[in-house]
Amino acid sequence: MRLNTLQPAEGAREDRKRVGRGIGSGLGKTCGRGHKGSFARSGKGKIKAGFEGGQMPMYMRLPKIGFRSKSAKDTAEVLLYQLDKLEAGEIDLAKLRAAKLIPTTAKQAKIVVKGELTKAFVLKGLLATAGAKAAIEAAGGKVEE
Repeated sequence: MRLNTLQPAEGAREDRKRVGRGIGSGLGKTCGRGHKGSFARSGKGKIKAGFEGGQMPMYMRLPKIGFRSKSAKDTAEVLLYQLDKLEAGEIDLAKLRAAKLIPTTAKQAKIVVKGELTKAFVLKGLLATAGAKAAIEAAGGKVEE
């Protein structure tokens, strides 16, 4: 193999279409665009995704169901029994991240009732459900916002 013998693989490079160069080229007159219509015009060959030729599109015909909160992915849930595995004392977002109870992307955390709580915790800057708040206070802790 030598530098002067190098060439691209067979079929890797294709000659560009020379349109509008007479009947004999096969791409004369309409230049492969057919007759009239939006695809025959310059800059008009784009149709929006989901367009059905003026018919009411599928995404508008189907009913819309439910609601997806955009902030739900920012809030992580922590269960009481998971909280109980930590050392008693002050708990904040940073401590929950360090204990890997919530993902690093979470902007806030909410304590939810599930399981028992035996230690006294002081929650700082965390959300808690009414039941979780009652369980934390019953165990001798408190929730500060």
